[in-house]
Amino acid sequence: AEEAPKLKPYMVLAEQLGGFAGQATQSAIKGIEICYEGDVSTLNTKPLTAIVVKGVLGPLLEGVNMVNAPVIAEERNIKITEAKSETAGNYHTLITVTVTTENQKRSVKGTLFNNEPRLVEIKGIHIDAKLGPNMLYLANHDKPGLIGALGTLLGEAGVNIATFNLGRADQGGDAIALIEIDGPPPASVVARVQSLEHVVHAIPMRF
Repeated sequence: AEEAPKLKPYMVLAEQLGGFAGQATQSAIKGIEICYEGDVSTLNTKPLTAIVVKGVLGPLLEGVNMVNAPVIAEERNIKITEAKSETAGNYHTLITVTVTTENQKRSVKGTLFNNEPRLVEIKGIHIDAKLGPNMLYLANHDKPGLIGALGTLLGEAGVNIATFNLGRADQGGDAIALIEIDGPPPASVVARVQSLEHVVHAIPMRF
């Protein structure tokens, strides 16, 4: 009970990070690693880990909650590992969630700004994004014209953009976009976004 007020904003962040990782995962999960750095490393992280695992598994399995998520992970031979460090680089606090699948490793990092959760890195690419209820996540190649084509497509489909956050590894290389929209996008619109030149994949997300 004494830790609850301190844990509350971290619980929101943990659920968002887990939910993002789970919704972005396209193949069978082999392991989930959660690294706590800075201020969060001094707290009781056990409930945070349970929330991350729930967030990762929730989009893939029905009936997953904070209590049964670790048990379900164990039953499916999904290895859960936890690491802590008192230092967090440029951040006062940082949580990193890394999901290992049959094909790859994917990581997402988040912190708190004024107790509000923010994503600060996806797949090694820096970004500064606040998640809303409805998001569209794009992995793409950093080429001219994509933002204009995407904005036009969504506008013609009647999908309103609330926020638009971009990040890239290097000029002309891998890039990402996190777009908050006013409601869930129709599947036909997501398919059209997916078919845009330079888009690797487009994934609608709910939080």
